[in-house]
Amino acid sequence: MKIRQTSLRGIADKAARNKTYRFRSLARLLTVSFLIWCWSFLNKNAASGVDKVNAKEYEVNLNTNVEKLIERVKGKRYKAKLVRRQYIPKANGKLRPLGIPAIEDKLLQTGVKVILEAIYEQDFLPCSYGYRPNRSAMDAIKDISKTLTQGRYNFIVEADIKGFFDNIDHNILLDMLSLRVDDKVFTGLIRKWLKAGILETDGKVIHPDTGTPQGGIVSPVLANIYLHYALDMWFEYEVKPYCHGQAYLCRYADDFVCAFQYEWEAKRFYEMVGQRLAAVNLQLAEDKTRTLFFSRFQKKDKTYFEFLGFEFRWGKSRFGKTILKKRTSRKKLRKSIADFALWCKENRHTKMSTLFNDVNSKLRGYYNYYGLCGNYDSLNTFYYFAKQNLFKWLNRRSQKKSYNWRGFNDLMRQFRLERPRIVERTKQLSLRFT
Repeated sequence: MKIRQTSLRGIADKAARNKTYRFRSLARLLTVSFLIWCWSFLNKNAASGVDKVNAKEYEVNLNTNVEKLIERVKGKRYKAKLVRRQYIPKANGKLRPLGIPAIEDKLLQTGVKVILEAIYEQDFLPCSYGYRPNRSAMDAIKDISKTLTQGRYNFIVEADIKGFFDNIDHNILLDMLSLRVDDKVFTGLIRKWLKAGILETDGKVIHPDTGTPQGGIVSPVLANIYLHYALDMWFEYEVKPYCHGQAYLCRYADDFVCAFQYEWEAKRFYEMVGQRLAAVNLQLAEDKTRTLFFSRFQKKDKTYFEFLGFEFRWGKSRFGKTILKKRTSRKKLRKSIADFALWCKENRHTKMSTLFNDVNSKLRGYYNYYGLCGNYDSLNTFYYFAKQNLFKWLNRRSQKKSYNWRGFNDLMRQFRLERPRIVERTKQLSLRFT
């Protein structure tokens, strides 16, 4: 383990020292011991791919399986299996396509991902937050809150890229990778995953010319590399230096928000960013992209923008100070309530102790993400409807009604149903007393 970490640390140090260095012989790092180490990073409960082999089955003969995999890679006999397509509902009623690789491809992708992160974490800019080690959506929200509160920003450009993961140009991506990677075997693996056929739910096999499957282990880092060159670097070195006022970019995966001091610079960026993305075969989602006045110096009623599931708006604290208020997006709140109701319906016959353990886990996860200062009302709304749905579906476990509200409240006390709480404030208080 120390050897593997030392090798990755060496790559990271060299990448940090020399921003133009092209790494060779990266495929040599993909050894049996390295992939067995990477095995610990895989989600063992994830769905299986087209070969229907799950992690538990593969792990029975893990060493032998990995040895055979490495032999095929070194002997140039490795072929990426088809990616199994699965669809999940989105908030707007549409379906989001996910690609589920086979477990063996996931393992090899994990190894490549770890190596790419060692290189590109030295290159990625601070404005990028999505799918990066030790960086989260909460970090992005805190950064944008601090920046807008302390800066002299008056205009916001909120944007979203239309079908980003499905429209990544393979050749452009590989050209971007070639700026840092000079290893044909290593990039050849990435090319195979990009070109791997997709098995649709109706049995049809599609061979994509563009895109990288959402759900693939290596897809997020490839997406970040693509937007690092296409958007982040362009904004940092070709937009900001020519702005007379302050300019700011915050990006999480393909969602990004820009702030400007002057209106004409915000409008100019709005016009330019579409052209910039078109140069790398991407397109803005017009229904999710707009420019709006958003200033703490001259507030307008009901003016807000959305980012990462939150609505941001200016308001007053209880002490009369202007603050940036955040609450759960109405669309996200409705979707969360609907998803929870569906989950209750599908799991109402589960053993009661198991059911409430899972319910509390879901509630904690919701509070941990949305539990920011000032957002208690949204948390309480979700909690209220969670109780309503639990009451409804627990009473449909059988033909006879099982609980009235008094008995249901006793049940909640027995299993200690998680109540809403502001996690952000709890963390601040805990830091104060350490």
